[in-house]
Amino acid sequence: MTIWVNEQIDPSGMIHACIACCDKSQAQDCHESFLANLTATQKAAGWIAQLRTVDSWDEVPVNALKLN
Repeated sequence: MTIWVNEQIDPSGMIHACIACCDKSQAQDCHESFLANLTATQKAAGWIAQLRTVDSWDEVPVNALKLN
C-alpha cells in the first residue's frame, strides 16, 4: 500500500499542516493547494510544501488528517 503524505513545514522543521491519503490524484491536488497557500514571505523564510510516500499508516505523522 502506498500512502501519500502532504506536509507544510516551517524553517525549523515543524509540521504545520499534514494530510495523508491513499489516492494519488487527491494527494497531488492537496499538494498543489499547499504550495499555493504558502505566501511569498513564507517561501522566502524557508517554508516548504512536501509530498512524500510511506508504506504504512504507522509512518504517517500523528497529527495528520488521515483520508481513506
